[in-house]
Amino acid sequence: MRLQWNDSVTGAVGYLVVHTLRAGLATGGTRMRAGCTLSEVEDLARGMANKTATFDLPIGGAKGGIDFDPKDPRAVEVLGRFCEAMRPWIDAHWVTAEDLGVPQHLIDEVFESLGLGQSYHAAISRAADPAATLQRVRTGLKAEVDGGFELGDVIGGYGVAHACLASAVSWGQVPADTTVAIQGVGTMGGAAAFYLHEAGMRVTTLADAAGTLHCADGLDVPALLALRDGFGEIDRSRLPAGVEQLPRTAILSAEVDILVPAAISYAITPDNSYDVRARVVVEAANAATTPEAEAMLAARGVPVLPDFVANAGAVAWAWWLLLGQVDDDPETSFDKLRTVMHAKVAQLLAAWADHGVTPRETGHRWADDPAPGTGPVVIP
Repeated sequence: MRLQWNDSVTGAVGYLVVHTLRAGLATGGTRMRAGCTLSEVEDLARGMANKTATFDLPIGGAKGGIDFDPKDPRAVEVLGRFCEAMRPWIDAHWVTAEDLGVPQHLIDEVFESLGLGQSYHAAISRAADPAATLQRVRTGLKAEVDGGFELGDVIGGYGVAHACLASAVSWGQVPADTTVAIQGVGTMGGAAAFYLHEAGMRVTTLADAAGTLHCADGLDVPALLALRDGFGEIDRSRLPAGVEQLPRTAILSAEVDILVPAAISYAITPDNSYDVRARVVVEAANAATTPEAEAMLAARGVPVLPDFVANAGAVAWAWWLLLGQVDDDPETSFDKLRTVMHAKVAQLLAAWADHGVTPRETGHRWADDPAPGTGPVVIP
């Protein structure tokens, strides 16, 4: 199902695509960026359906997208009018959350202004005690973790980091001997960089909208993350000594073991795929690699861990929280996600190494055979 919304005030155009409903529910974030298209939102909704099936979640996939600049001072009002227009879906069927250009706190503020409490409203409203479930969700999202972060902001990046670590394990390589480049230092890329640095992996290259930062010996990731503004860009006037500034496109050609595109969709294309020097690409951004580019990489022996596995930690965790399978203890969430992610990545890379089956092909086999529905989704 495809819906298009036109904002009479700014001319912004928004889309909601529902790929699959299971038990009357679908889940997927809402993004905002200038140039967002219906076909992009369709791809992302399909990816969400793959994520929910791959992680055996009892709901379908959807996505929202708004063609508007999130830095525009009118962006919050545009998001509010979009959500109001989609009210029949967010009331009862569509569980949404943060995405590119829309942080979780912002979409929660919009939902609260609409009297819906929080962006998981369509699921929370099904609980026997919605107020208690809302409190559990809010407590879980805001649970404090190392680095001064909140659990809800870093859990997706934590999953990406462990997809990277599981890749190194599959080669028999220790983190200290493994290098990584990350495109994007927002919610997903920044958290992935933090946890890879914590694990001892050398993050040599980071890129944001302003360019690429490089240090062969490894960047001081916590120091750089502390220099970010609200849009995930690092203040160049306060860079630590020894950090080299390179063009933004240099991130793809970084001489590293692992490349993590964590910024925009379609970052790796046929035009730049031959620039990639990494041993594996781990998709932290949704639809980061075009199908043609992925085929070209595979022909060169470079596997791509698909987004619907590598970056699915955020949606999987959100539903584990809703279903009461994890709580506000971060270690419980980290343990569960780490275990699941390592197991899935090990299977993907074993199929690639032993039989030449790409990780996406293996992942699609999982997604095409989801756990059977057993009735209504019960939210405790």
